[in-house]
Amino acid sequence: MSDALVFLPGFMADGRVFTDQIADLSADRAVMAMPLQGGDLDAMATAVLAGAPPRFALAGHDLGATVATEVFRRAPDRVTGLALICASAQAEPPPAAAAREPRMIKARTGRLGEALIEDMPTSALFAGPNRNAIRDYWIDIALAKGVDAYLAQSRLMQRRPDVQSILRRARVPALIIGGAADTICPPRRQDFIAQLMPRAQVMVIEKAGHLPMLEAPMSVSRALRNWLDTTSTLVLT
Repeated sequence: MSDALVFLPGFMADGRVFTDQIADLSADRAVMAMPLQGGDLDAMATAVLAGAPPRFALAGHDLGATVATEVFRRAPDRVTGLALICASAQAEPPPAAAAREPRMIKARTGRLGEALIEDMPTSALFAGPNRNAIRDYWIDIALAKGVDAYLAQSRLMQRRPDVQSILRRARVPALIIGGAADTICPPRRQDFIAQLMPRAQVMVIEKAGHLPMLEAPMSVSRALRNWLDTTSTLVLT
């Protein structure tokens, strides 16, 4: 049996954003989606390491990719591969961090839905026929997580560490996935991450934006399967 695969969802999301990938990949390996538990990066990484199998491949989206990188930093001997989806290797720029403050005020004053719409505008997704439905699906998930989670994760994003030095040392097989229409974590950012990592391949999906797992599920599943085959082969040799 191949090593397990652990999915980490992104900002204000949960394992439902990986439903298609879990269904596809669980046929030949253990697959699990772990929530981002805790109010800061340290707590989230600690929770993942406590709940994950002894050895596992790790796939994280957005904020989940930041947590995945921290997990790898702490336990590189347990992580057999890294897949980073719509990720960032650098700290959040000051203007972006400052722009979160008005959204956080809205969340505190009963306007969480309005804040979420600004966090995930439809322009961050591919202009396909399901764009609004996909964005609304993410908003429904995020609303269920509530204001406290929103404020904690927003603060975490504002204080997101620069992880370039960690990624440069990550010699496990890596897959970097981005959406061509993503305005939050654009393709050039994914190319930059792939160039940092010694054994990374990058895939930019043309008909996807910031939620490629939902916008182009088959393309993401195929990319992950190919990457997992690489990690399994390298572990066995």
